[in-house]
Amino acid sequence: MRKVISKDGTSIAFDQSGAGPALILVSGAMMHRAMDPRTAQLVALLAPHFTVFHYDRRGRGDSTDTQPYAIEHEIEDIQALIDEAGGSAFVYGISSGAALAIEAAIQLGSKVKKLAIYEPPYNSELAARAAWKEYRKQLDEVLAADQRGDAVALFLKLVKMPVDQIDAMRREPWWQMFEVVAPTLAYDAAIMGVEASVPVERANRVAVPALIMNGDDANYEFMRETAVALAEAMPDAQHRTLEGQTHDVAPEVLAPILVEFFKESDDVKPGKSSRRKVTTKEK
Repeated sequence: MRKVISKDGTSIAFDQSGAGPALILVSGAMMHRAMDPRTAQLVALLAPHFTVFHYDRRGRGDSTDTQPYAIEHEIEDIQALIDEAGGSAFVYGISSGAALAIEAAIQLGSKVKKLAIYEPPYNSELAARAAWKEYRKQLDEVLAADQRGDAVALFLKLVKMPVDQIDAMRREPWWQMFEVVAPTLAYDAAIMGVEASVPVERANRVAVPALIMNGDDANYEFMRETAVALAEAMPDAQHRTLEGQTHDVAPEVLAPILVEFFKESDDVKPGKSSRRKVTTKEK
């Protein structure tokens, strides 16, 4: 484990693996190195091609935290990692980490060489936007009361986990690991926005080549619509649907796609590429 110090003094812990161009992995809600085996597997598959930075977002794992929270501080955390990597890097984000990765690409300019994201959970449907607003209201209430277990359960209900399954999880000893990072659910909520609708105007400001991916899980059909909308909004983007994949994408499926995309030639200048119109399915 290594650490960098972010602009506001927060210590950001990370593991560095492999050799080659730098690649920073941005995790989704509550995940960090000690409780994210899928990303650890992904790191092992990517390390032969890249110098991979797998880090704990602020408030999680071995990273510290500084209040008050601001999205800009999480961007500064990524910038500190990029500076540690030599000044530029590829960035991959999953779920709400994908939303953060989008913001990093916008705000950090040429420091982010390419952007790849998997299933940022934006949903512009009216019912989904209303459910998100109610979730944020309830999340604020339970966190204000320091009811961390209830905050985690609220999030799991939002992502459609059955109540009996959540109740069973709460009896497991490892549930406490979720409770420790529960306050960071508010961070991801802030990143997703007031309604968590697809940020088309923001996406239009992503100037770097981008790969937007989703699985074909029927339980989350909106994810494909979101991915397509983001790919269409970004000036230099392509979209791929990964067949047989859920929100928990298999590392062995994802890794070769990331390798191909990040190693793809940059000879074609942004604005003249056909990538933004490419929609493919990958098995």
